[in-house]
Amino acid sequence: MKKLLVLTLVMALQLAAYGQESSANKNSKKGAEQVPASNPGGDPVLVGAGDIAVWGNLNGAQATARLLDKIPGTVFAVGDTAASRGRPEEFTYYYDKTWGRHKARTRPALGNHEYEYPNAGAYFDYFGAAAGDPKKGYYSYDLGTWHIIVLNSNCADVWGGCAAGSPQEQWLRKDLAEHPAACTLAYFHHPRFSSGKNHGSEPEMIPFWKALYDANVEVVLAGHEHNYERFAPQDPNGVADPVRGIREFVVGTGGKNHNYPFGPPIANSEARDSDTFGVLKLILHAKGYDWEFIPEAGKTFTDSGSGVCH
Repeated sequence: MKKLLVLTLVMALQLAAYGQESSANKNSKKGAEQVPASNPGGDPVLVGAGDIAVWGNLNGAQATARLLDKIPGTVFAVGDTAASRGRPEEFTYYYDKTWGRHKARTRPALGNHEYEYPNAGAYFDYFGAAAGDPKKGYYSYDLGTWHIIVLNSNCADVWGGCAAGSPQEQWLRKDLAEHPAACTLAYFHHPRFSSGKNHGSEPEMIPFWKALYDANVEVVLAGHEHNYERFAPQDPNGVADPVRGIREFVVGTGGKNHNYPFGPPIANSEARDSDTFGVLKLILHAKGYDWEFIPEAGKTFTDSGSGVCH
């Protein structure tokens, strides 16, 4: 009972703070809807991060939500959107008051914390049809000339797991075959490669990477580690492959915390930062892409570049 009263009080105080901020900057859902759908050049934009809102400290999620207020395009939320338990009240009081104003243009992926609530029910209730089939948690969509795939990397929770031959892996290969786009991008929560000390690289993602590599996919986005890391194009085993390799970005910088330091950089790691909240913006051209990590106000770390489709 005491814990419940404390949590309720914290929520009430944070709601009051949000009310003051909202009155000051008029950053409402109505304002978010005025953000254009693409960059001035006309090519679609995909922008976002993972590991976003957590009760007790919403400053980071507020900071990255303010970045989204000024950036056009489709928003990717690459897991752990509302921590620490993925409960309905965490979506209502934390995620919705920050990134929630961009809900209408968000395509989310499941993180491990969403499954702290039974069957990730609060996540599916909150995002609705945009989150895909609640029995699966994986889906795909098109963005301009690009095909975008969203996978469920919670292998112990998704039916059939993530192994080669699993229902999800078979669906992935089928979806790739049915959408032979010139450029393809996939995102999911757990990174195949990471220099982070808390979680590091996730070998359970190898079957996904093999399917994506076989189909000449360009980019993979992940979160889980609360930091930013960019890798050179590589194959599923971590061998550099500038011709057919997949470039991975770890973008667990949505605002949860900075308590995830790096160990020694692993092979093919090209850029790292563990002290900056921010979002990754990708402009998706017909034959390539530009990327830019945009930091929260007051921070200076950034990262940018371009790639071509296979």
